[in-house]
Order: sequence, then C-alpha cells, then structure tokens
Amino acid sequence: MSRKQQLLKRHRRNKRIGLLIALAVLIAVGVLVAWWLPLVLAVIGWIAHEAWFADHLFYSPKDDYQYSFPPFTPQPKVHLNGEQLRLDEGVMLVDDATLILAVHVKSTWLGRFFDPRIELAGGTNPDAQTFERGVNGLRYLNLSGQAQALSQGVLRLRGRCCRVWGEPLLWALEQADYRRSRVMVIAPHADDAELAAYGLYSQADEAWIVTLTAGEIEAEHYQQMGLSKVEAARLKGRLRAWDSLAVPRWAGVPTENCVQLGYFCLQLAAMQAAPNQAMASREADLSDTRLFRQLNPFSLPSDVDGAPTWNNLLADLHEVLLRARPDVIVLPHPTLDPHPDHLCSQQAVLQVLNTLDWQPTLLGYANHLHDNDRWPMGNAGEGVALPPAFDGAVPMQPLCLPLTLEQQRDKAMALGMMHDLQPPAPFKRRLRRLIQRVLAGRAPSIYGENEFFRKAVRRQELLWLLKPGESGVNRGDL
Repeated sequence: MSRKQQLLKRHRRNKRIGLLIALAVLIAVGVLVAWWLPLVLAVIGWIAHEAWFADHLFYSPKDDYQYSFPPFTPQPKVHLNGEQLRLDEGVMLVDDATLILAVHVKSTWLGRFFDPRIELAGGTNPDAQTFERGVNGLRYLNLSGQAQALSQGVLRLRGRCCRVWGEPLLWALEQADYRRSRVMVIAPHADDAELAAYGLYSQADEAWIVTLTAGEIEAEHYQQMGLSKVEAARLKGRLRAWDSLAVPRWAGVPTENCVQLGYFCLQLAAMQAAPNQAMASREADLSDTRLFRQLNPFSLPSDVDGAPTWNNLLADLHEVLLRARPDVIVLPHPTLDPHPDHLCSQQAVLQVLNTLDWQPTLLGYANHLHDNDRWPMGNAGEGVALPPAFDGAVPMQPLCLPLTLEQQRDKAMALGMMHDLQPPAPFKRRLRRLIQRVLAGRAPSIYGENEFFRKAVRRQELLWLLKPGESGVNRGDL
C-alpha cells in the first residue's frame, strides 16, 4: 500500500470516528431538546463539512515546509518593509532564474474560511499564490518572473486572509534553457505529459512523448453507453492510446516521435515484482498489449508476443531511448509523486539508463501529491508555489518554465482533447464545488470542469532537476 493510500485510509477512519461522535451528540440533542433540531444541525454540519473540511490535507496547516537547496545556491539578501520586498543595494538578478522566497505566512480568522493568498503586486507581472486555510508556518513563494520588479524595488507582497511576517530568505537558482534540447517526456498515462510539461515539450527544439500504459481502468463513463465492463475498459484504453499519440500533434510534435507502449493501468508494480510474469489488465480481460499500440510509428521489441511483463517494458524503453537519444528526460519525481504507476515508470527508465553509454539530464514532475490533493492551490492562471515537503535533509532543485497566456490556453485545449478529462464530475462533487464557490469563494476554472484544468493550467510549469543520489534517484541500485 502506497503512503498516500495509507494516509487516505487513516483520514477516512478518523472521519468515521468523528461521524459516530457527531451522531451520538445529535441523538442526545434530539432527546433532550427537540426532535427536529438534530435534522437542522445535521444539514448545517454537512454543508460546513463540504465547504471547509472536505479537502484531503494530510498534515497540519501549522506545519513548516522544510526545503534545502543545492550547496552554493546564490542567496541575494532581501528585506521586507511592510508590503515592500527589497534587495540589498547593488544586487542584481538574472531574469530567467528560478526565484524562491521563504516566508512565514499566518492566516487571519478569515483565512480559516477563505483560502489565504499572497498577491505579488507592483510590477508588470502581477500574480497570486494560495496556501492552506488556517496556514501558520514557513512557506515558499515562487517569484520566478518577478526579477525585474524585485530589482527595481517595486515588488509588494500583499496578504489576503493572511499576513507575512519574519525575515524572508531568497534563493536564485540558475537553470539551463531546456527548450533548446531534445526532450523526451515519460508519461505513465495519457495526459501526464500535457499536465506536467506541455509548455516545455511544445517549445522544445525536438520532443518525444512516450506513454507507458493505456489507462483503461475506471471506465464507468463508457458503461453508461450500454457497454459491459470489459468492453468499456477496452474502448477507454483505445481512446486514451489514441490521445497519447494524437494530442501532442497540437504542439507540433511529429507523429513518428509519439509512442504508446500499451501496458495496463495499475499493473506496473506487479510486473516489477515478477519481471518475467505477464500481468493482465484488471478490467479489460486482456493479457496482450498490442491492442493499444497498433498506431505506433515503428515496431517495438515486445510486439513479437505482446506480453505485459517488466522485462518487455524495459526492452521497449531501451529501444525508444536508443532511437531518440534524448538530451533531457522529463519523468515523475521519485518522492513528490506517489502514484504507483508513476513510481514504477520512473524506476523503469532509470533501470534502462543504467545500461546505456550516455546519461541525459533528468527533470522530475509531480502530478499527484501524498499530502495535499489541491496542490497547486488557488486558481487557474496563477503561479505555482512550492508543494508541501517535510524532509529538508535532501537538497532539491526546482526550476520554473514561464507560460504566456497564449501558451496556457493552448495547454488547456490540449487537456480538453484528452478523453479522460472530458466526462462530467459526479453529482456529489459538483454540489460540493457549488457550496465551496458560494461559501468559501473558490472559483472554477474557465477552461474545464475537471480539477486538472485548475491545477495544471498555470503561468509556470514547475519541474525539478534530479541527480543520482538526490531526491530518491539512485541509478546504481537498479
């Protein structure tokens, strides 16, 4: 069981205990006060829960985030005078550096009901970054794109439902322009490449998209068309396989640079545990990957038998890597992204790289978190603050790629083409969002109903430079 599953299980257990206590209190109120009062209180309590307590937040908002950055990272001296953030005299910043500012953020009483946010005002690139309700601890703002305003002394930090206090610390992380490289994005499922790195791969000198699974499970939407569970899973897998090959064309990626390996969703861990054993689809009644890879531009080693084994996956990845010889590989982050298919995808790539005679630069992404299902918090189009992290022992190196409004819109359209992001949300989720919009002030994304339109369509894409021995990356152990 993954850490996120363990945290979710504990969360649900605690919620059940809380419901039992609340039920006992309501019964006592009904007996001692009035029979109708528990009904009114139950409705009010449910609405309050949906508005303010339904987030999956598996840590206290009072916990400090804990980051350490690589040794010798420049730390320009900054001071906060009221709202104004000022550099020391004579300090200049590089425009394209990733700028990270550590500040203490304390929620006001309103910040327990509305999402606290810090607005970056005063320059030509206004922004807002949002944090947990009730926040009271160390947080890391992303000031990338604010170098000019900060250098000119006009950048202001305005707290909304929160205030900033203490002496801030600034890091300026220089980064190469990875858009001028041959970039390969490893996508465990169709849409992972677009969610994490559409802005990067759409601007790269050359891009490859390699999708490992068909993503065929959880096909209830297609069962509503009258299909059986197996038929629905196969249709969904074929559609997502098509998406993985077709949608990158929107960004100008050639057809011959898009590959779908066709392995089965949530089976990579089982394949890894028994490398020679075929692991059939959980829902599509298939033990042959070739149904989902018919449209590939070239043949793969495991096309011979279509067996869904770990060793076949490694052979397929080896072939694709040798063919593409990427300078940069973008893949799931080994500690920030806990999805089991994402972890296994990252480990499979590292295992193959360990056999090759060159080593590309590795950039990590996080489409899912252990601790906070809403990250990046806030609205579509806003900046991306650093995610929650509580182990400062291992240095981490974020890097930020800015996206113009036009690029954000193109990214949103790419996500909109993905079939898995198109079905409407369940009624309960839509009702919850309506309650949160009315009572908690949360705005929906203008681009689409799925939560990923809010989380992924931002003014920045946040990636992480991965090095052997850091952040769980260790090629030698594979």
